Amino acid sequence: MAHETPIVTVELREKLGTRYARRLRKTGRMPATIYSKGTNPVSVSIDEKQILKHLHGGNHVMELDNGDGNPATVLVKDLQFGYLGDNLIHVDFARVDLKQIVTVTMTLDIIGQPTSASIAGSILEVPRPQIEIECMVKDIPESIKVDLSTVESIFTIGDLILPEGVKATLDSERHIAHVTIVQEASEEGDETEDGEEASPEVISGSSESTEGADSE
Repeated sequence: MAHETPIVTVELREKLGTRYARRLRKTGRMPATIYSKGTNPVSVSIDEKQILKHLHGGNHVMELDNGDGNPATVLVKDLQFGYLGDNLIHVDFARVDLKQIVTVTMTLDIIGQPTSASIAGSILEVPRPQIEIECMVKDIPESIKVDLSTVESIFTIGDLILPEGVKATLDSERHIAHVTIVQEASEEGDETEDGEEASPEVISGSSESTEGADSE
């Protein structure tokens, strides 16, 4: 893998439900569920600070150890947040094999801006800050970097430099980012011949059609 798989200590949960989950969070732990094909889900608790540290570090794969001497290799399957969306309250894990092929959504590490973004009236748009990749569990990258300063106006999925064994699931022509320029409707003023204010026309930073660039 791109980085060492972290080991997270878990404790089995016997009491379930919202009330017990609240009590658990007050002690600094968080409820979680481990899913395994062919077996019933296992309810556990994890240290909140520890799991947040690993998630912020870009870890998608972890080893969960409940003290039985047989740690489970898992993939972060789903994160559940509170009603305000600003605090993590539950984690779902899926037990996996390191050579198993999985599909993972990665948030791109985007830096810089295209050269054409400095033109007056230009707008940098990032319709796809995340992409879906497919690879073996052991090959899931810690991050995928995108340097927009190396392009003129458009950066597509096909421009991504992905590690060996990793591929994007969407078409290579889909846009990660592009520059659009707001065209002035009239060189003589801001009004049309009828005296009505004209709406700005948005034109692509490329001569090619960008149909589907913003669609999933």
